[in-house]
Amino acid sequence: MNIVILAAGMGKRMRSALPKVLHSLAGKPLLAHVIDTARTLSPTRLVVVVGHGADKVREAVGAPDVQFALQDRQLGTGHAVQQALPLLDPSVPTLVLYGDVPLTRASTLKRLIDAAGAERYGVLTVSVNDPTGYGRIVRDAAGKVKKIVEQKDASEEERRIAEINTGIVITPTRTLETWLASLKNNNAQGEFYLTDVVERAIDAGVEVVTAQPDAEWETLGVNSKIQLAELERIHQRNVANALLDAGVTLMDPARIDVRGTLECGADVTIDVNCVFEGRVTLADNVTIGPNCVLRDAVIGAGTRVDAYTHIEGGTTGANVVLGPYARLRPGAKLADEAHVGNFVEVKNAVLGHGSKANHLSYIGDSDIGARVNIGAGTITCNYDGANKHRTVIDDDVFVGSDTQLVAPVRVGRGVTIAAGTTVWKDVGEGELVLNEKTQVSKAGYKRPVKKKS
Repeated sequence: MNIVILAAGMGKRMRSALPKVLHSLAGKPLLAHVIDTARTLSPTRLVVVVGHGADKVREAVGAPDVQFALQDRQLGTGHAVQQALPLLDPSVPTLVLYGDVPLTRASTLKRLIDAAGAERYGVLTVSVNDPTGYGRIVRDAAGKVKKIVEQKDASEEERRIAEINTGIVITPTRTLETWLASLKNNNAQGEFYLTDVVERAIDAGVEVVTAQPDAEWETLGVNSKIQLAELERIHQRNVANALLDAGVTLMDPARIDVRGTLECGADVTIDVNCVFEGRVTLADNVTIGPNCVLRDAVIGAGTRVDAYTHIEGGTTGANVVLGPYARLRPGAKLADEAHVGNFVEVKNAVLGHGSKANHLSYIGDSDIGARVNIGAGTITCNYDGANKHRTVIDDDVFVGSDTQLVAPVRVGRGVTIAAGTTVWKDVGEGELVLNEKTQVSKAGYKRPVKKKS
């Protein structure tokens, strides 16, 4: 089977310089959703017809299994499919999809493919309460499809028809070239409609069959930012329902955004306004607090992620406590029972079993052992203005508040670092480290008084 995806339109109503099919839904371009669905059908040829912003579209979705056909002038859907013909295998049918219709399920397309077989012309249709703006499916007295008529060309009687054309069709490929060549553009839009091919098929004695989706939203396209937002909510609610069916507790299914893949174990709880991007895995008994953002993260069993925590490319072991207001950046790895608290940032660093950094600290390019306490205000000074260096802290070290560790530096096992210390030399095991200071007190000191204006 060939699959042709029409993606040449500008999308004027989007009011954007970005090609319409590259606008994002659930974190990836509309067109990428359609291509991903097409791939599940294992096509022999996968062709995307590009036009407006062709170079940007090619760059965004280009892949070894995707071919591109250029539609220089947008003269209608029939003309668009003509541009793809030289790239198609004529011995198998051709399925036509649309780059701005992202939510059609593979099961629906499979139903249409099965109904059409190798020789019939198949049309995906749907009955709606308000068919305004859509092409109507006109049937004869026996219920067979007679033609598809566009809204602007329909009679008053035809406009009352509730069954509409979604535009998604499957057709024998050998005869498609002849049918497309015979299309006329004597219609209200002055375009060559792919929908007119159905009459050519009927005239050629080809049976026209239809199939319907399970849900109307599968056929909805995007022509404006309003429609894009509506489809985003539909998609996110579908994702939320799937999570609920899998046993995940969502405090409010209407307030979760999954922009990638979210895999959850048993007894996972997710509070409101959380965003999951890329590939995120939550093991059993994980709790995610409100307003958290997780991107490409793996969270171990029993871990608690408190409010406003951001994780990007981080991983945790079991029973870790994060946040509130913590940040894990790429390369952050937390072992079992580690704690990273409020306003602590960890980047390209390892925290060992049971180690804690609970307040106002930065840990970058570091290897921290087990049972280490990182005091409030501690920072690893990992960047010298040109290169980054690592800090190594062995097991059972106590780091006092307001400490600076100037990398490269190693702190031995069991060391105690006094508050306010700058460590720029390696420290041996079990030592106390401090920068000696003199404290001066003056009796009878009077503070300055603000002068009255």
